[in-house]
Amino acid sequence: MADENAQVDGDEGADEETGGGRKKLILFGGIGVVVLLIAGAGGYFFFMSGDSAPRKDASGLPQAEQEAQKPVVFYDLPEMTVNLATEGRATYLKVRIALEVENRAMIEQIQPYLPRILDAFQIYLRELRPADLEGSAGLFRLKEELLRRINLSVYPAHVDGVLFKEILVQ
Repeated sequence: MADENAQVDGDEGADEETGGGRKKLILFGGIGVVVLLIAGAGGYFFFMSGDSAPRKDASGLPQAEQEAQKPVVFYDLPEMTVNLATEGRATYLKVRIALEVENRAMIEQIQPYLPRILDAFQIYLRELRPADLEGSAGLFRLKEELLRRINLSVYPAHVDGVLFKEILVQ
């Protein structure tokens, strides 16, 4: 009789374990479904919240692109040739640069500072090594540094961009 009670208790324990396992499985499955629904709804709102088709005007161009484009003026700096910081054989950098400004009045503000601009450029360019100018990342860093230096030199005037017309490392 004791063996029968032990066996009956053992069967009930097995049923409770499988019942508890099923409850856990249903609970985790339900949580997983809820998380997937929230992620799906978030993705839907993230990707679908913007305008699906930009409005076009009579010219056929999207209005957003037309509004973003401003008239700009370019100012050419004199050609510069500097020797780079190298050991051994001399290496030269020849560069032609154009400055991008928003209007002609800004050029008139910048012109008196031209000697200061050229000095800042010469000092910086002479410290470069040929390895600093390799690849698009090197040229991008050069462009950003020249833009920073020119804006410091011409403050309160502002230059929007430095554009390379010619770069030659020899």
